[in-house]
Amino acid sequence: MNENTYCVIMAGGLGTRFWPISRSDYPKQFIDILGTGESLLQQTYSRFAQIVPEENIFIVTNEKYKQLVHDQLPDLYNNQIVPEPARRNTAPCLAYACYKIHDINPDANIIVTPSDHIITKENNFLATIQEALDVTEVKEWILTLGIPPNWPETEYGYIQYDDVKIDVKNKNIFKVKTFSEKPDQEMAKKFIESGDFLWNSGIFVANLNTWLNTLKDNLPDVYSTFRSGIKKYNTPQESSFVRSVYTVCKNISIDYGIMEKADNTYVYVSSFGWNDLGTWDSLYNSLEKDKNGNSIKGKNVKVYDTENSIVKIPDNKLVVLQGLQDYIVAEDEDRLLICKRDQESMIRRFINDIKLDHGDKYL
Repeated sequence: MNENTYCVIMAGGLGTRFWPISRSDYPKQFIDILGTGESLLQQTYSRFAQIVPEENIFIVTNEKYKQLVHDQLPDLYNNQIVPEPARRNTAPCLAYACYKIHDINPDANIIVTPSDHIITKENNFLATIQEALDVTEVKEWILTLGIPPNWPETEYGYIQYDDVKIDVKNKNIFKVKTFSEKPDQEMAKKFIESGDFLWNSGIFVANLNTWLNTLKDNLPDVYSTFRSGIKKYNTPQESSFVRSVYTVCKNISIDYGIMEKADNTYVYVSSFGWNDLGTWDSLYNSLEKDKNGNSIKGKNVKVYDTENSIVKIPDNKLVVLQGLQDYIVAEDEDRLLICKRDQESMIRRFINDIKLDHGDKYL
């Protein structure tokens, strides 16, 4: 393994779209949502530990989840768990991690990744990451992994790329033309038909100097805010410094703040069985199903005249379902969701209404 290779795993999200299984005090990245015996975070960590020295893997999370990270990854040093005092999206998360790593190794080559994706072709994935690292070790590029789309998904971001070959050894790397956030159904279909759009995986690779220079050029206020603590990272002063800067730091994503503005962004067209597991429907598409198209998790679930539904029930509950077509049925403790699969975007409204009526009790 290359001692200059680092990985930043972003694990601070709330996972609200997976309510009621995912809740604010125990969000989806900490859940064994696939029934593999490992949480999504543990799977992500184990995957990258095959090509990144374990001491070079940093988990950036909300400070309320610091103990959860420690419980699930007990071999991490305290310094590898990077707690954010407030949620400010992914660009401040990146800036914080970069300066923390800069204090340790200015020659770092860094993978930035979410903690909750599914990768079914792991060998292909690791080979792709290694090839990306080989490129960014010598090029001042930000590489993002783009996935050829299989359907007009409206919950993913898209990358449009220029199919003119560039002068690199890897024929799968192209210059990015545009980034597009989640489109409506009609626009997603146009993206697919055009043939030059990819799903944005949200996985990025660049060397440390490239990350910092790109932050400086495109998010100068975020860059200067975190640079002001350059002598405090990895010292007892880090916590109080970070707490103070997060009160003034803007809320902005890597995509909006950097990728859509920078002129050094390239995409690696990749295929490794990727799913960002952002919705119940994406989970349904990733799970095995019975002859009627149902995906059922729960030892005591009985279904009749039910098709194309996803059911997730605790093993100690007996549940009988009849006459459902394309539904989500999910229960966790004192919360039960029954919702049409094609209307799961309503979950945001459900959560808002629950918060208004009950506060955070059921969230």
